[in-house]
Amino acid sequence: MKVYVPADAAARALGSDDVAAAVQAEATRRGLDLTLVRNGSRGMVWLEPLVEVERDGVRLAYGPATAADVAAILDGTSAKALGPTDDLPWMKKQTRLTFARVGLIDPLDMAHYRAEGGLVGLERALALPPTEIVQAVIDSGLRGRGGAGFPTGIKWKTVAEAKADQKYIVCNADEGDSGTFADRMLMEGDPFHLIEGMIIAGIAVGATRGYVYIRSEYPDAIRVMRAAVGIGRKAGLLGPSVLGSAYAFDMEIRVGAGAYVCGEETSLLNSLEGKRGVVRAKPPLPALEGFLGKPTVVNNVISLATVPVIFEKGAAFYRDFGLGRSRGTIPLQIAGNVRHGGLFEVAFGMGLGEIVNDIGGGTASGRPVKAVQVGGPLGAYFPSSLFDTPTCYESFASAEGLIGHAGIVVFDDTADMLKQARFAMEFCAIESCGKCTPCRIGAVRGVETIDRIARGDTAAIPLLTDLCNTMKAGSLCALGGFTPYPVMSALTHFPDDFARAKEAAE
Repeated sequence: MKVYVPADAAARALGSDDVAAAVQAEATRRGLDLTLVRNGSRGMVWLEPLVEVERDGVRLAYGPATAADVAAILDGTSAKALGPTDDLPWMKKQTRLTFARVGLIDPLDMAHYRAEGGLVGLERALALPPTEIVQAVIDSGLRGRGGAGFPTGIKWKTVAEAKADQKYIVCNADEGDSGTFADRMLMEGDPFHLIEGMIIAGIAVGATRGYVYIRSEYPDAIRVMRAAVGIGRKAGLLGPSVLGSAYAFDMEIRVGAGAYVCGEETSLLNSLEGKRGVVRAKPPLPALEGFLGKPTVVNNVISLATVPVIFEKGAAFYRDFGLGRSRGTIPLQIAGNVRHGGLFEVAFGMGLGEIVNDIGGGTASGRPVKAVQVGGPLGAYFPSSLFDTPTCYESFASAEGLIGHAGIVVFDDTADMLKQARFAMEFCAIESCGKCTPCRIGAVRGVETIDRIARGDTAAIPLLTDLCNTMKAGSLCALGGFTPYPVMSALTHFPDDFARAKEAAE
């Protein structure tokens, strides 16, 4: 008998370690020949800890499980039986490409990784000239999944064509946006997939060294990634010869100190070099002068982990998913006041309302949805009137929003959007690196202006609008440049919340 109990951080927070210990104890008591696998999460967080028991080649799900449920689960008589995991509606509605193995495999078992299609993409890339690798990524339409959505292949082409004695691949795993956890889930559940993508990137651009910059708040991801790198070296995946080829690539894991601004690529590079995490002025671009002044590819975890899929399935296969210039799939992270929170990978184009109401099941409170914030603390607040907006970069941009890292946070009708606007501005004031005046000073003045409005001074609203426009135009990075999005969307779509402040003051 084989039993799967997730070691994912979310599952552990909900008690999966106790469940795993109970499984082991019960197997010992019964004298069962049982294999316990600590897998990643399937992404159904509301069902965690989700225990899977493999019977006759089918994985049967039980959840949310507790230690007290284990005996009945092993007997197959538990009232928490959900049926075959792959038949659950949440799983059947997805298009799992980047997350195909997450929750399916033992994250640190290289043989299991290979058995489920791992390294096929790398082996095919090794048979191609570097220029064809770059072109395949361009042809796939893959864009950065970390924020701005810049075409991945174009960034690689710039680094590939740069002349230098050393080049680097840097993975941005400083996942700091509220409501986001895709990077963490991928690193904890399928670390070799990310390593494989970084190696392909290195071969494509001529880089022999890579770094994964992980936020310190992710101890499980740090532990798993470090273990995976060690296993990769012993298996000949990393080191002076990649899988016996003429290419060399090695990498290491670096840990950040919790600064939100280090999610911006140039701040991250400064931190990686041991400097203060402060935004660099551009140009020069990191693609030309990045880590230690050398040409550097800086990509998000999901971007790099998607690359092996492109070479395993083909650029055209990947490009056929999506909408407009948003190609492939996007791992949606559904959180906040929502009934079914978790990770849901789907092709670009699904409407926001379908995501929130059909996939997410509406609010956990049972009250009407008032607003949805997409893209972390700097994303716009969308009202229900915009729920027909398709999830693609262009559609969100035309609605004065951003997809960013695709974190979706749901609010019910008790939320005060004036307070939410203040939170966004205060967040920027606290997290600003201080490099540029619009962000450093503008955010502080913004908090003061919102407080004036909260006291009933509606004459301050035009001042807030002017200040937001100044921040958008003058900030050096996304922190100051995108903070106006939640503030302006709150003003535009929820004017009653601001009017109530005046009524209360009177």
